[in-house]
Amino acid sequence: MVVDIVLKRESSHKVLSKSYRGGYTGDNMLRPEFEYVSNWMGSNRMRPGKWFRIELDKYEIGMPSSDRRWWACIEIKTKLLTKPPTEIELKTLPATQVASVTFDPAEFSDRLVYHGLECWLEWRTKFGEYEEAAPAREVYLANPWTNKNAKKHIELQVPIRKISAPKRSRR
Repeated sequence: MVVDIVLKRESSHKVLSKSYRGGYTGDNMLRPEFEYVSNWMGSNRMRPGKWFRIELDKYEIGMPSSDRRWWACIEIKTKLLTKPPTEIELKTLPATQVASVTFDPAEFSDRLVYHGLECWLEWRTKFGEYEEAAPAREVYLANPWTNKNAKKHIELQVPIRKISAPKRSRR
């Protein structure tokens, strides 16, 4: 399997999301939040699209795990006919350029993907090319707990923006 960083334009996505606050707890993290949104969508005959796991707060040394915030988002492919409960928010993930890596965690370590993409972005920032524009997100094509193919095709996206060149003074 070849794993590489690809720069691409990601379209906007209308999503329903449920928030979570706390530290990373493993593979089943956000499963209850995703199930809550998915069950509500199913009971309202809404067709799901992509699933997004978004970490809003990067891990910082000294930051308590209990303060970290996450979103479990499911793209809606049909019109919203019923107002969701207060625990579920309607959001739009805006169109953006992303640095993207698609991989199968059974064949390639997710830690290597995360650290590799983070290191790539640090160097791109150091050389004045790109910087992170929004929180990183894991993207699944379907429910990763019930669809075997969804777990084999994880896409890690980091929204990026070009760093504008500093203005040069005229003499």
